Amino acid sequence: MNKLDKINFTIKTLDELYPTIPIPLDHKDPYTLLVAVLLSAQSTDVRVNKITPLLFERADNPYDMVKLTVDEIREIIRPVGLSPMKSKGIHGLSQILIEKYDGEVPQEIELLEEFPAVGHKTASVVVSQAFGIPAFPVDTHIHRLMYRWGFTNGKNVIQTEKDAKRLFPKEIWNKLHLQIIWYGREYSPARGWDMDKDIITKTIGRKTVLDEYYKTKKSR
Repeated sequence: MNKLDKINFTIKTLDELYPTIPIPLDHKDPYTLLVAVLLSAQSTDVRVNKITPLLFERADNPYDMVKLTVDEIREIIRPVGLSPMKSKGIHGLSQILIEKYDGEVPQEIELLEEFPAVGHKTASVVVSQAFGIPAFPVDTHIHRLMYRWGFTNGKNVIQTEKDAKRLFPKEIWNKLHLQIIWYGREYSPARGWDMDKDIITKTIGRKTVLDEYYKTKKSR
């Protein structure tokens, strides 16, 4: 297979496995998505989805959120981890939204990145999933699979994002990044990896990755 064949095979396989794909984090609007994505850093979607209803019952908009103290927010979100940083970020960005944007979440990645505790990945998720603007957020699953499939050198997520945007059509970025995340969780995890179930890597994977996998498997 040449590179184009591998790209087409990947897209076709993911479309067959995930013709429709849900957004992992529960939310009702751009603001609640922004908060949920911020909370998901170094946590799991399942854990975040258990905590956000408790938080949003108290405050599901920036005007109500700033009425809470940072300590009150921290106490609610403690189970998701990194609560000191995240609570300050939620309170701070809510204040900025009120002061600069009339309480509305901006649609530009660059503006979102100016908010406390909001990095490039969080901003990319919000613009793609809340506003439908093409973006390619790279999480650990996408970074891992893009390397396993030979689509990037795996040096850092910045390069992985550039390679993904270069290789895949812009009109499918928003769907594709979610499909890769779900595929990584189900078929190509970092641990407990079974190549027989991982049809994409088994078919198009980087030779060094395949050799190392089978070498490790034989030594068990």
